[in-house]
Amino acid sequence: MQPEAPTLKTVRTPTLEIAYEEHGPADGAPVFLMHGFPDDVRAWDGVAAPLAARGHRVIVPWLRGYGPTRFLDAATPRSGQQAALGDDLRALMDALDIPQAYLVGYDWGGRAACVVAALWPDRVRGLVSIGGYNIQNIARAGRPAPILQEYRYWYQWYLHTERGRAGLEANRRDFCRLLWQLWSPNWAFDDATYDRTAASFDNPDFVAVSVQSYRHRYGASAGDPALEGLEERLAAQPKIAAPTIVLHGASDGVSPPDDSAGYARFFTGPHVRRVVPVAGHFLPQEAPGAVLEAVAELRGEQESRPCS
Repeated sequence: MQPEAPTLKTVRTPTLEIAYEEHGPADGAPVFLMHGFPDDVRAWDGVAAPLAARGHRVIVPWLRGYGPTRFLDAATPRSGQQAALGDDLRALMDALDIPQAYLVGYDWGGRAACVVAALWPDRVRGLVSIGGYNIQNIARAGRPAPILQEYRYWYQWYLHTERGRAGLEANRRDFCRLLWQLWSPNWAFDDATYDRTAASFDNPDFVAVSVQSYRHRYGASAGDPALEGLEERLAAQPKIAAPTIVLHGASDGVSPPDDSAGYARFFTGPHVRRVVPVAGHFLPQEAPGAVLEAVAELRGEQESRPCS
């Protein structure tokens, strides 16, 4: 039997009209699957339907600046800062009247999930964070990294310039495709796979949100004043108490597995870290089974706990 096609829905938060796909029973244990940069909901095609088949209610949103998600007000800053991503996820949970859920994410989506887990711990039953502790330490961002890491971050420095902003505007599909190739060197994706996702980069706010995100994390761009209080809380590098499984692709071409090796101190609850062989940065598409196994493990652990 073929799995049911996902339902495309939208919901309004105070800032956005968020588009999302929903799979599975409405009364299932909720799971949010959060994509990264540059990607979209298609990242989770190998994960969402199997989770729904196991009884989960699966919510897969397009982040701000991607696909059919839109800002409600032209005056709202087109910010991609970490507080915005986390606040969007919390607001989406509120709009859907979901008090608590499993959160799964990588890259920008992993950052959103980590922010919610750190700042609103009562909202999270379990966390699968691909890449580790994804909350940025902006106060330390000006310190130079090892030279190989600086080389991997070439795209970030490019987007700090007006030439880079114009380059992303003019060449967004080629730019993002190159990142896919560099960051997941073992993933032999085809044109059709890439094109299904690349359509999301045509969002009118994609360039502005992307550029602001990479500039803000280095203190080169002001954040949204409405989010300043959240950024102050994140500057303290808050710990995450939710049961967490960290996954990291062994062949991640932008954030090698060593980057997450020292993150255990940020997790005060049950915490496991696994390096996934062969997979690169776009791990949900390359190794969906590893994600499914992690969610199943967290759910089993959570449900086996005695009631307090």
